[in-house]
Amino acid sequence: MRAALVLLMTGWLACSPCAAQPADPQIAATLNGFYRVHQQSSQDGIPDVAQRAKYEPYISPVLDNLLADAEAADARFKKANPDSPPMIEGDLFSPNFEGITSFQIGACAVKGDSAQCKMQLHYAVAHPAPQDKPVDWADTVSLLNTSAGWRVDDVAFGGHWDFGNHGTLKALLKDSIANANN
Repeated sequence: MRAALVLLMTGWLACSPCAAQPADPQIAATLNGFYRVHQQSSQDGIPDVAQRAKYEPYISPVLDNLLADAEAADARFKKANPDSPPMIEGDLFSPNFEGITSFQIGACAVKGDSAQCKMQLHYAVAHPAPQDKPVDWADTVSLLNTSAGWRVDDVAFGGHWDFGNHGTLKALLKDSIANANN
């Protein structure tokens, strides 16, 4: 009986870091900070250096560098194509062109120095017309535990509508950089 209990507890403990659970306080603080900056941003597309500075306490160095590279690529694209719209328009950090109006942290799966957290996102027009319907979806945020603490490293877009971002944030940025260089 005792051996069975030890095996049962050992198995449970071995799996518990892999199971979805509420975000630990440090992860929650990073996600709350990231999405608060996101909500306060009035900038569409790729954040400029001033806006990126607001995100930097909440994003990984790799994502920060990718955003800087994408901003530089967008500048090259605008110079070469002055009559074209920017490479990325609308909200960069969600699949909804208009962005989000509220967010809630869902379950997180933590494994070592990485975590995956579901984010329940909502968008509603402040003063809706009859045709304006609220939109709800869930994105999955990947975080890394860096020397500075937990940081957002990528976003897997969960919205499944025709217009908007698809795939992941990093893939979108890398594609934009590659397209600007062609």
